[in-house]
Amino acid sequence: MSRKAVIFVGDALAELKNFPERAKKEAGSQLYRVQLGLEPADWKPMSSIGIGVREIRIRDRTGAYRVIYLAQRKNFVFVLHCFHKKTEKTDLRSLSLARKRLKDIDNAVFA
Repeated sequence: MSRKAVIFVGDALAELKNFPERAKKEAGSQLYRVQLGLEPADWKPMSSIGIGVREIRIRDRTGAYRVIYLAQRKNFVFVLHCFHKKTEKTDLRSLSLARKRLKDIDNAVFA
């Protein structure tokens, strides 16, 4: 089974590294599933950001964490944004940032 490469857009990797250890490991495990072409254990579509964009949902005793990604481009999984979700609705800043990063990869050579 071939595995897609993961590309973190902007500071998404630094954002992920700020997750608590258990949430970070879960995010890595779920991204690995996506690399293999499988679905994450808990996800939802994020069509408000763009077609094919999804959100991995991680629950930890310290709260809720999210990884917004796109896996429908060639051989890549693009991680657009990672964050600690503090409210029931995703904040506008996170949505806006993910949209901007999606636009950035749409304008890139490998998209």
